Amino acid sequence: MTRLSIIHKTAYKYNRRVTLSYNEARMTPLTDPQQVVLESSLKITPSQAAVSTYRDYWGTRVTAFDMQVPHERLEVVATTTVEVHRVERVALDEEIVGWDVLASDEVRDRFSDWIPQSQLSGPGDEVLGILPGVVEGKNPHETAMAVFEWMRGEMSYVKGTTGVTTNAEQAWNQRQGVCQDLAHLAIGSLRSRGIPARYVSGYIHPRPSAEIGETVAGQSHAWLEWWDGEWRSWDPTNHKPAGDLHVTVARGRDYRDVPPLKGILSGGGGSGLTVSVEITRLT
Repeated sequence: MTRLSIIHKTAYKYNRRVTLSYNEARMTPLTDPQQVVLESSLKITPSQAAVSTYRDYWGTRVTAFDMQVPHERLEVVATTTVEVHRVERVALDEEIVGWDVLASDEVRDRFSDWIPQSQLSGPGDEVLGILPGVVEGKNPHETAMAVFEWMRGEMSYVKGTTGVTTNAEQAWNQRQGVCQDLAHLAIGSLRSRGIPARYVSGYIHPRPSAEIGETVAGQSHAWLEWWDGEWRSWDPTNHKPAGDLHVTVARGRDYRDVPPLKGILSGGGGSGLTVSVEITRLT
């Protein structure tokens, strides 16, 4: 069990005054069987915003805020204390379903959100041609692990070469990307084999060796979960399951369902963006 304090700041400085804006923030972690949010707050500057909260279709806590006063900057600060007790169980043979179960109408209906390719997950014809040789003769769990190992040998984590609109095929063509690109490629590869898979966004504490009470520069992060009889996690950036230093904020089909902050505005003329995540391990 790990208790973490997370401060996530996002600030826009506009080139010209914005007259009004409507925004949605997905920056508050989930409470689920693997983690509990002990405290959370979200502060918006300017403070005149009209704020409401709701759960979206995917179960994410969304803070919506409507700014109808002129403003030249916008800052959103999410502060959370969360306790993570994530246990990745060893996959037992009797728990793993067969391909016949995955192909059944019942399972395809139950996981209808997680099997079709989404806008960012389609891996492209080249990958679809390679995968049969990677997974031949394997059960669904072995197939997932083989895909992850294959990706490890093919893809490099490189910042600055992709953006939020980059899809899995584009990342594959470059053989590089960041955490969201690796997650999209893995998800698309699994879905192409009929395995339900979903995108997970959140935070990661990057230094397991950090002292208790030491504040480090954390990261917004992305990984995936797939179902082969039960939901399991994998972080393709770090080549391991999600652990106690991963904090889940949202799940969706791909990044487009879970952006930390998005909105529409009138005015602005462009902007400068600064983002920081500070994470402190409390226990």
